[in-house]
Amino acid sequence: MVWRTVRLKVKGASATPQPPVGPAITQLGLDINEVINKINELTKHLKDFEVTVLLHVDTDTKNYRVEVKSPSTSSLLLKMAGASEPSGDPAHKKVGNLSIEDVIKVALMKKNEMNSGSLKAAVKCLVSTASTIGLSVEGRSAKEIIKLIDEGFYDSLFLKYEGEWRGR
Repeated sequence: MVWRTVRLKVKGASATPQPPVGPAITQLGLDINEVINKINELTKHLKDFEVTVLLHVDTDTKNYRVEVKSPSTSSLLLKMAGASEPSGDPAHKKVGNLSIEDVIKVALMKKNEMNSGSLKAAVKCLVSTASTIGLSVEGRSAKEIIKLIDEGFYDSLFLKYEGEWRGR
């Protein structure tokens, strides 16, 4: 059994047979459409974000496994805020603002990698991360947003996404 790993960069849910993806798959003797469909299914929650896909192939049997490496939490938060880089002084210089719904969407993108037991806990963690890179949420500090979350201020919004969180 000889395993070979190919690293591919694709936009989430948008892999196509075009180079460099198609030729890399063909070179390994795999069904291009089957592999691309699998990649697109596994990256649909990261639509429009560039992701790294590791394609692990047993060169003897042609069995394969697709592993998706999602972007870092900080890069997802920055992109959602339209910011190009984190603040060098997050306490005094903000580089962007997120809506609470933006933060929920990032939590859903990272749900398989987060150890949070609930969507609320994941969002509170991400609000803190956003604060450390110079992003505010709803124009407020992390402390204020976490207090509002704890008080149930955003409960209707959490309820809207809870099914998607539990479906992880």
